[in-house]
Amino acid sequence: MASQTRSVSSRTGGTRARGSAGSHGGASPDPRSHRSSKQSHRPKGRKPRKNKPRHRVHRVLLWLLGIAAALLLVGAGVFAYLYVTTEIPPAEKVALSSKTTVYYADGSTEIGSFAEQNREIISCNALPKYVGQAIVSSENRSFYTDKGIDLKGIGRAFLSNITTNSRQGGSTITQQYVKQYYMGETVTSSYSAKLRQAILAVKITQTQSKDQVLCNYMNTIYLGRGAYGIEAAAKAYFNKDAKDLTVSEAAMLAGIIPSPSNWDPAENPKQAQIRFERVLKIMREDGYINGQDASSAKFPQTAQNAQQNTYAGQQGYLLEMVREELTKDKTFTKEELDTGGYKIVTTIDKAKQDLMFQVASPSQDGNGVVPQGLQTGAMSVNPKDGSIISLYAGDDYLTKQLNNATQATYEPGSTMKPFALLAAVQDGMNLNTTFNGNSPRSFDGIASPVQNFGNQSFGYINMYNATANSVNTVYMELQQDLGAKKVAQTANKAGVSANRVKGDNPFTVLGNDGVHVQDITQAFATIANQGSKPTLHIVSKVTDTKGKSMYEAPTKTQRVFAANDTALVTKAMTGTVQYGTATEALSVGRTMAGKSGTANDATAGSFVGFTPDTVSVFAMWYPDQNGNPQEIPPFGIYSGGSDYPVHMFTQYMKQALAGTADQAFPTANDTGKVGGPDGTWGTGSRTWQQQQDQAEAKRKADEQAQQDAQNDRGTPTQTPSSPQPTQTPEDTQSASPIPNVPAPSNSQDDTSKNSQQQGTGKSEQGKNNG
Repeated sequence: MASQTRSVSSRTGGTRARGSAGSHGGASPDPRSHRSSKQSHRPKGRKPRKNKPRHRVHRVLLWLLGIAAALLLVGAGVFAYLYVTTEIPPAEKVALSSKTTVYYADGSTEIGSFAEQNREIISCNALPKYVGQAIVSSENRSFYTDKGIDLKGIGRAFLSNITTNSRQGGSTITQQYVKQYYMGETVTSSYSAKLRQAILAVKITQTQSKDQVLCNYMNTIYLGRGAYGIEAAAKAYFNKDAKDLTVSEAAMLAGIIPSPSNWDPAENPKQAQIRFERVLKIMREDGYINGQDASSAKFPQTAQNAQQNTYAGQQGYLLEMVREELTKDKTFTKEELDTGGYKIVTTIDKAKQDLMFQVASPSQDGNGVVPQGLQTGAMSVNPKDGSIISLYAGDDYLTKQLNNATQATYEPGSTMKPFALLAAVQDGMNLNTTFNGNSPRSFDGIASPVQNFGNQSFGYINMYNATANSVNTVYMELQQDLGAKKVAQTANKAGVSANRVKGDNPFTVLGNDGVHVQDITQAFATIANQGSKPTLHIVSKVTDTKGKSMYEAPTKTQRVFAANDTALVTKAMTGTVQYGTATEALSVGRTMAGKSGTANDATAGSFVGFTPDTVSVFAMWYPDQNGNPQEIPPFGIYSGGSDYPVHMFTQYMKQALAGTADQAFPTANDTGKVGGPDGTWGTGSRTWQQQQDQAEAKRKADEQAQQDAQNDRGTPTQTPSSPQPTQTPEDTQSASPIPNVPAPSNSQDDTSKNSQQQGTGKSEQGKNNG
């Protein structure tokens, strides 16, 4: 019963409370009772007012959590979708690019390189493990265990970017590798780009081994001093291959990766030291090296930070010739050479190239000897296959890009005469044909008389003597028999550019057209190779990074002249060295043929000489400040003509042929006709007969005049005897192949120690003694 009462009382507590209040005479109700009373009148299910703010916060948090979860789900879905749909792209060309290295003929001594970036891609198998471990310690300690991305690092970078408005990265080695190798170094740092990086990093981690990723990264990364990749960096900082790096050197390079240009020891040794010590500390902590290795490691001494331009000095000329040769027929493009990582072996002999530079350069053997501003050019080749052995193009490509061997022009003078001789032999003229070698002489179509050197007269001489002593009047007459066009065409066929020598010059045979040293070298190589024309070339072969052959030099020759015809011309040119204009070359001690030449008004001098397997050309010219030709003045013991080129040739060939056996030229049979194909050339008929005919005509005319006068006066007159020429064929020198004629007092065909004898200096007046 009591329990029931409590129950009723409890249920009706609110009524009782109001009754009790009234019985207490209007006293204030109990606040708790009042609150209870209010609560009893609220609609069912309504929460007390004081709990409303707390529930709102909970509700917001729940919403935020829901949104975050949804975003995570969406993000995961997007990431999964992108992961599935994103394909690993081909590697960027720039990442795969490797510099092409050019070597001398030995295949190991480097001339220089072609490079879009200074990078040499190598196999990492040869690298000591600590090289890669140093980079991992510096850049990404979790590299060997992460999945391609570092979520903690990304999170830290994300928060930093939000709070500081910076652009920090949490990239792993794999992500950096992706950026450089697949996306290109110019990729933006936007979040979409970062997301793509991360996706590719994860995907690559699933498809490539850690060693492969690390190796590609080491071959790609920029390490300062213009060096891309560990191999180029090892050479830039330590002058060695990457396989030879020490622990200390590897740690130093790894330490400066984040800012290589700023932390280069040459620029900031303090920061480089700090980074070096940090890498060693991590390597020891991670077990890559032991404590002893770490404590014994000393900061390495780096090479001087002086990036020498690979085109400096004479190397630049060689490199440009290589590039020109490989791109002119579209064998390679410039881009392929800059990025292909090829190995190019040239035909240039390093020792002979250095010798050529020493002999031909005005700054070397010519220093203090030749006039200031004198230009020289030279080239030596093997005529059997066309390989260029050495050349002189200039002292420094960076100072002057014009190549004196292949681009500069000079007048070749009498070195053009052998092509007239060859044309005459082809037409059937015997070299025992004699011509009038007196000076001066007049010729059809030329206003002024032509002179020989020093205005010397040689009488009636055969072509052996005329060639050895470079007699202008003989060769001008021979050109009139042949025609200037025929002389030019023969030179063109041998190798002189048809754009440079066209035969439209009345002094074509005297060499008044501008040519390149390479033109004359090519043409005489054809003669030296018994009429088979080689293709001059500087590149021997090209191989790719795997050693596969990409190019082989064109060593085949083309027969353009009969071997016996060129042998006769060679035979005539041996007299130049034996008793003619280049007797200094006898000191070489080899069987040689050659031809000297001096340009119109003595503005250039040259000499070309050869053995059966070496042709060398030396030339000099003297431009004024505006590049215009001017007369070379006498200098030292030299007259300013072909004598100094003969000297350079002699000095070069003495050493270049040292230790080689003497070689004889092939035997030549002269089956031609004295007097040329119709017997009218030279004194074989025409010159002598013309004189006879003229004398006879004059005699008859005189007789007729006297008879007419006698008839008019009616008195007899005695008829005078017929005039005789001052010299007859019987009075000429011996017509033997090499006549026993004393050589001129000096050994120059076209240069003059008595230049005052040469008149006004115009070619029409015979100044060109070439």
